[in-house]
Amino acid sequence: MAYKTGEIRIPDPPRGGASLTVTSETFRDGETIPRECAFDGCGGDNRSPQLAWSGAPAETKSFAVTCFDPDAPTGSGFWHWLLFNVPASVTSVPAGEPSPSGSTSGRNDYGKSGYGGPCPPPGDGPHRYVFTVYALDVPAIEGIDANVGGAALVFNMRGHVLAQGTLTGRYGR
Repeated sequence: MAYKTGEIRIPDPPRGGASLTVTSETFRDGETIPRECAFDGCGGDNRSPQLAWSGAPAETKSFAVTCFDPDAPTGSGFWHWLLFNVPASVTSVPAGEPSPSGSTSGRNDYGKSGYGGPCPPPGDGPHRYVFTVYALDVPAIEGIDANVGGAALVFNMRGHVLAQGTLTGRYGR
């Protein structure tokens, strides 16, 4: 299978092609992410945006949420937020609360647990920040813990994704 440069993908597509609707009160799809959500090292407050999702299949047992910058000049993108084992009863994350009760935060590419906001290099132009919510058929992803990085999280979700949806924001400085 051929992939486009910067394309976000998971090893196995959602079973049955189901999709989730992902929205935010903080920003709209394709629009600029507010400065308060930017990384604190880039003049922001590192405040995670509000996210909500709907349309999960009835057999959903948990969710995972990621934020990925495919435009980062790393050769492999940059993971800004990894949240998993989110209980199936949770369908939103409030602004500024990047880890709902019962969920686990993984290690972002800043090397920290939790949300790490946008911080593209100066002069790089706006980057895309792709927030993806995955509906999973397991209550917890086996074999990973809070030290997991983005690639390992996505790999371990393989075969368990029932549906997914994305919301993309932009940020430049």
